[in-house]
Order: sequence, then structure tokens, then C-alpha cells
Amino acid sequence: MNITSEVKDAKLTATVTIPAADVDAVIKKAYKEAAKKYRFPGFRAGKAPRPVIDSALGKEAVLAQATNELIGSNEGNVLNELDIVPVKEGDYQQIDLCADGTDYTYTVEFTLRPAPALSSYDAVEIEMPPAEVTEAEIDQQVDMLMGYHATFEDVERAVEGSDYVTVDIKNVKGAEALAGEGRMIAMGSGNLPKEFDEGLLGMNVDETKTISWTPEVEGAEEASVEVTVKGVKERKLPELTDEFAKTNFGFDGIDAMRDAVKLEIESDKSSQLPQLKENRAVSKLAERLELDEMDEDYEQSVFQELGQNFLQSLSARGMSLDGWLQANRISSDEFISDLHRQANDVARESLALDALARELKVEVTEEDVDGEFERAGVENVEASKAQFLADGRMPAIRDSIRRSKAVDWLVENAKVTEVDEAARAAEAKAE
Repeated sequence: MNITSEVKDAKLTATVTIPAADVDAVIKKAYKEAAKKYRFPGFRAGKAPRPVIDSALGKEAVLAQATNELIGSNEGNVLNELDIVPVKEGDYQQIDLCADGTDYTYTVEFTLRPAPALSSYDAVEIEMPPAEVTEAEIDQQVDMLMGYHATFEDVERAVEGSDYVTVDIKNVKGAEALAGEGRMIAMGSGNLPKEFDEGLLGMNVDETKTISWTPEVEGAEEASVEVTVKGVKERKLPELTDEFAKTNFGFDGIDAMRDAVKLEIESDKSSQLPQLKENRAVSKLAERLELDEMDEDYEQSVFQELGQNFLQSLSARGMSLDGWLQANRISSDEFISDLHRQANDVARESLALDALARELKVEVTEEDVDGEFERAGVENVEASKAQFLADGRMPAIRDSIRRSKAVDWLVENAKVTEVDEAARAAEAKAE
């Protein structure tokens, strides 16, 4: 097989030539399969000669089958040879029927993901929580535990930003999922449009207001509801005393409780901080991507992959997408819109890592590939590699390795500023 290619405007056009010997073998196979598949009077199954088959089926029909076999069985080899991961199916051009004793040449065009540069390839600067547990982090965790024992008291005042509000919601336009009587709304939870929370602020019991917003979905029309406040509750935390810590949490006192919380946070940090550092470093790198608008084809390919992974996760938990949407009070349009936003973020981060890998001139060795399969728990590495090669999936493995090496460099060289984020959050809340 011989391949020549050229790339222009994120399109790779490959001209593939298959040797005559391989063409003859595929044509011979096509005739054998036709002889077995169809019955030809006067001949035993699989024994009809070519002239008989040509007369009954038409020579072009058999050669068409052989041509499809040639191209289809060769696609994995083409992708591996070019070392590309197209964002959608190849567009085959100039497809003629193959012929005996003749090399077969065809042209295919693949759409590639974009390859934008970064505005800088210097080490990124990120903020990270300190490795040691801080008092503010312990306070934050204790407050969360105390929240399980919170009570809600009715108050006679206007709605404030931390209240729990009982409302009747009447759909006016495009908000059927929100409609209902006696709904409890946690202000500032982020579960509803920010315009909804802003509209509730300052309302009093028995007051009615129309609140409108435009969903963050492309082409969406303005939605609106009529809201009546039925009750306002304030969240009250009990006082933490030694007796309360002992009775409700099983500790000897407050100090023992805080010591236990500290140990738990230490354990969480040891396992979570490395991934957090990676996520923040990659996110910061993506901000440098010199790409104003994401390529639609590439974003769609990432969107489909995320969607498939999410559906598989739901299936493993025995849940349907409709059931999950209802349980989380999310419309299908909102879900799709959010998934597109996630796909855009993932696509930008991937392209940023690709750009860094190109700048670093990252190489992938066979040992790297073997290690990737071994880490995946594959028992027969060679057999799996052979299958990936046949399917044309090996370029995706090499892409993953390049990105992983870029991430390793990024994390190792990141300039980190330690910040007590729990203390900062507490200060912001107090303001």
C-alpha cells in the first residue's frame, strides 16, 4: 500500500494505492463468497465459476463488493499510517470499481481537529490549597456536619440571599418543569436561573411577581413564571458544645471532633490534590489557546463522546436518562446545552495540550504504547495492539500518550501559589 497526502484548511486528502496482488486476492474472495451465498442451477454450493456468476449477478455487482472490501478493510491501515484521529467519517472520492491485475487507487478526505497555537508556552501560574490542613478548612467541614442538624424557622421579613423560600410557581411561558405548588427554593443553590433568585430577593409573603429569563440554549426564547411567596424560613445551626459533639457525633468533645475532621481532610488532600493541580494547570493552559471559536465538527465529536460516556454511566447504575432528568428537574434542552458547554471546555483543553505537545516535540515510543495497554489491565497486550491497529484506533492511543506527557510537563513546571481557600471563602461570606 502506498499513501500520499496533503493537508489544507484542516482537511487531509490522502491518495491510496493498493497493489494489484492484494486487489486480485480480494476479488477472488468476493467471487468465492458470491458462489457460496447464492444458488446457481447446475453447480454445487461454492463451485459456480466466474462467467456463471457474472451472468447471473453482473460482474459490476461482484466488483462493487470487492471494492467495498478493499476500502473498508484498508481504512484502519490508512489511519495508522497517517497517524490521525479524524473528527468524523472519511469522505471517499473518485471511487471506481477495482479490476483484476491492476493497482487500485482511490482518494479519501479526512476532517482533522484544528491545530491552533498558544499565546505562551511558559509554565502556568496557579493557586492551590496548602498541603497541610488549615483551621479554616476544619471550620468549613465542621459547619457542614452541623448543617445536618440545622433547623428552619419561619421569619416575618422579606426574602434574603440565604433563605429557604416556599413558593407557588405558575408557568407563563416555556417553564413547565418549574411549575408547582409549595415548592421549597434554597436561595443561592444554583439549581435555578440566577434571574429567578434575583427576582425572589426582597419579596414578602403573599407577594406575587412575574420573573422572566432566557435559557442558556442556542435559539431559546424567553421563559417566564408567576411566583407567589408562601413562606420564608431562616436556617439555624445549633450551638456546638462538648455535649453536642458527644451526643450527636460520638466524639468525647469539640477538640476530639476537630482532630477527627483534620485526619479526614488530610486523607482527602493526599488523594485529591494531585488531580486538582492537574485540572487547574490544564484549565489555565487552555486560557492561552489562540482560537476565538471552536470548530463545530471537533466540538460535536467531543460532545458525542461525553454523551456516550454519561449514558453508559447511567446504565451501569440502572438509571435511564429520562429518569435522571426528572430526578434532577432538568429539561432535555438544558442537559444538552450544558453538555455542549462541557464539550467546548474539554475540546479547548485537549487542543491546548496538543499545542504544548507540539512545542515540546513529544515523541511516543513502542514502550509508551505497551505501557498504556498494561496500565489499562490488558492481559494480552500484543493481541489488543493488533486489534487496535486493525480498527485504526492506535492513533488515538498515541494522542492520549502525547497529551499525558504534556500534562506531566505542565504539572511539574507549574508555578504554584498556596492559598487558604476556605479562609478566603469565609471572609467573602462575612462581607
